Amino acid sequence: MATLTKGSPSRTHATVRATVDLVILTLQAGRPHVLLVERGKEPYRGRLALPGGFLRDGEDLHDAAVRELVEETGLDAGHLHLEQLATYGTADRDPRGRVLTVAYLALAPSLPAPVAGSDASDARWAPVGDEAAPFRLAFDHDQILRDGLERARSKLEYTTLATAFCAEVFTIGELRQVYEALWGMAVDARNFNRKVTRTEGFVVPTGQKRQPATGRPAALYRRGPATALYPPMLRTRVDIEN
Repeated sequence: MATLTKGSPSRTHATVRATVDLVILTLQAGRPHVLLVERGKEPYRGRLALPGGFLRDGEDLHDAAVRELVEETGLDAGHLHLEQLATYGTADRDPRGRVLTVAYLALAPSLPAPVAGSDASDARWAPVGDEAAPFRLAFDHDQILRDGLERARSKLEYTTLATAFCAEVFTIGELRQVYEALWGMAVDARNFNRKVTRTEGFVVPTGQKRQPATGRPAALYRRGPATALYPPMLRTRVDIEN
């Protein structure tokens, strides 16, 4: 009969609980912001964290993410782009025991001030930049936030996800500002305009224009049916080419 030797992994099954956490990103004043809550309970009471909570018995992961979004922030998930980000499960990530978390990434245009729910004493939008996560968040939420930001930035290269940060109708200039805000770099306006308008299904013209306070009227667009960009718009290239 096999026996365990010193250094061998334990064969005892771990008792595991599951949570969902949310990286919710939006743009405000030309900068990316993340939604943070101030924890109202231990552990880490009073510390900032990503919104989230425990999975309920029989509950689907996506449904749990939507529920936590509403309970902790009062935001409507129907107006957000929501996708699964990653699973985090280091043994010491939660002082309450072995807890796995499935993180979700949510993206939306400028959103109103959130309302803290029963598990949070406060909820706020906080700007994020190149440092990605300077907040010293509870648990391993700094890492989750960094991963969420990188997912959003990389998906702008290969997909049409940038339109999720725009209002229902928008100008090409407003769409370009999404790239510049998330990437933290200037993008050549002329080449960007050509790339976007020549990529089938990226944007759809409305036939209307918006008159700015100064300058020429700008054409208005809606997001199109395309989901992928080929060739991609790589952030290593400031002058985006066709």
